[in-house]
Amino acid sequence: MNTKIVKIDAANIDENLIKQAAEIIKNGGLVAFPTETVYGLGANALDADASKKIYEAKGRPSDNPLIAHIASLDTLDEIVEDVSDVAKKLIDKFWPGPMTLIFNKKPNVPDSTTGGLDTLAVRFPSNEIAMELIKKSGVPIAAPSANTSGKPSPTKGEHVIEDLDGKVDMIIDGGEVGLGLESTIIDVTGKPTILRPGFITQEMLEEVIEEVELDKTILAKPTEDFAPKAPGMKYRHYAPKTDLVIVRGDAEKVAERIREEIENTDEAAIITVDEHLHLYDGVNAKVVSWGSLDEMNEIAHQIFDALRRVDDWGVNIIYCEAFEEKDLGLAVMNRLTKAAGYQVIDV
Repeated sequence: MNTKIVKIDAANIDENLIKQAAEIIKNGGLVAFPTETVYGLGANALDADASKKIYEAKGRPSDNPLIAHIASLDTLDEIVEDVSDVAKKLIDKFWPGPMTLIFNKKPNVPDSTTGGLDTLAVRFPSNEIAMELIKKSGVPIAAPSANTSGKPSPTKGEHVIEDLDGKVDMIIDGGEVGLGLESTIIDVTGKPTILRPGFITQEMLEEVIEEVELDKTILAKPTEDFAPKAPGMKYRHYAPKTDLVIVRGDAEKVAERIREEIENTDEAAIITVDEHLHLYDGVNAKVVSWGSLDEMNEIAHQIFDALRRVDDWGVNIIYCEAFEEKDLGLAVMNRLTKAAGYQVIDV
């Protein structure tokens, strides 16, 4: 397949290019495009065959549901059965934005979009390019992250080109995304439950609604027969090609354990934070920092780009310090734990 690659500036959108992309969506094709979280690989969410093409292009398991992206609340009523009072409160506060809600779907939404489930994940993105594409397409757009399944999510156009050139009809390069971490997913079909943490934290949600639970699979490995209700819950995700191990505990004990682990390894890397760099002085490894613990937003923003870059380091193994599992740290640890294939050493 010959992939058309175009550049669009969100501050000065080329309407002609957006119309071309929208025609591809209308005709059952695939378009990769930026959102405020990560890049998405889009198809008509109401076209069963188009949704199937997403799985094929990504190499994605067919029971891993897609998120339907909308640009109007009127569209929500056309694809889901019921919008509860709790959901309405969250919508009023956080849409457009990096929040996905799970509803019971209407019959017009094909099983290939929902991974065979009776529920549908829906998001209203705030990125101008994404909103214009959805509006011009005239349909909700199913869009998981625009990467090869299992790899770190794409936060730059070059990441998408690396993974999907020749596999999709069009790639819209809109530059680097604003947030760099996928949306928070909340199941509102029953008691509100976070299935995937993101920039909208549990603490922020509980300022709007009384109580929000955390799904047990956010940091724990799910069982093989587990049926995921949202993307990223079951399979290994976000992973670099290089083996990644997380070490969790007191900073000095973590550094001591990592030093022990790399004693017999010539090609190792260590990912730490600015405040702990001094703990690795003199080690025989490549040492890099995510940034400062005081800037968790920035750490979250660049985590996927950094995980992609480590594959260029030529190392055999990467050791990474854990973060405190609260606020945005929970979302970062969710991604890192899955990227490491649940290889976590506690000290």
